[in-house]
Parts: sequence; structure tokens; C-alpha cells
Amino acid sequence: MRHYEHLADLRALVGEPLGDSDWLIVDQARIDRFADATEDRQWIHVDPQRAALGPFGAPIAHGFLTLSLLPVFFESAYAIADVRMAVNYGLDRVRFTAPVPVGSRLRARFALKRWDAIDGGAQLGIEAVIERDGAAKPVCIAESLIRCFT
Repeated sequence: MRHYEHLADLRALVGEPLGDSDWLIVDQARIDRFADATEDRQWIHVDPQRAALGPFGAPIAHGFLTLSLLPVFFESAYAIADVRMAVNYGLDRVRFTAPVPVGSRLRARFALKRWDAIDGGAQLGIEAVIERDGAAKPVCIAESLIRCFT
């Protein structure tokens, strides 16, 4: 975990890495809970027997499940001491570049792409590259927009 004292100090870090998250396992129980929450119960995600015969040989996580893990990844990657509140403002450009088979270990690497002043703080454009342990290419690349208030 990387620690930063002041939000304003990040302005000088545009283009630099912010930190890497801890690893997280995407198991079938997590996939099933996501399917229940979103009512997206496509067999490729929730039917292990049928998915074993499908194109990936096993169930895969929903792309939006992978994306929804950004908050937990942020929590273990870096902290800014003087930020009292941060809110998700949205996303720019999201790509699901590879499947996430059940049992995969994922982590995110974050880099600061933009720092824009707003009333009471800054809006950060943070590139998130979500990696699967042992895979040659990332599973998701997205730019997350976070509004941070001091």
C-alpha cells in the first residue's frame, strides 16, 4: 500500500504509478452472488457443468463483476491522508480484454492520468489495469474518475 499525505501532491504525479492492489480470488460463490444481484444468470457464468463444455472450459466472471472490484482494489493499493471523502464520478473507456475463469487471482495496477481541480478537492483520472495471475495480458483496462474532497 502506498501512502500520500496530500491530495495536492498528486498533481505532480500525473503519468506515474499510484500503487498496486492486493490479490483477490474470484470464486464461483462471488460470481453467483453477482449474478443474483444483477439478475444476469447466463450459463457461461453460473452453470459449471455447461460452462465446462463451452469456449473457456469453465465458468467465467461477468465483465461488470471484474469492473465492480475496483473499489476493493483501490482500498489496498493507495491512500491519501487528507482526503475525507472520495466518490465515483464515472468511467472513461472500459475494455474487457481477456476472460476471468473461475478461481482466478486478480489485482489492479493504478496510474494517475489526470488531476483536475474542483471545488473542495480534485477529480482524478486513474487508469486501472486489472491483471490475472499467470496471464500474459490484462483482463480489464479502464479509466476511473474519482472526485476527492479534502
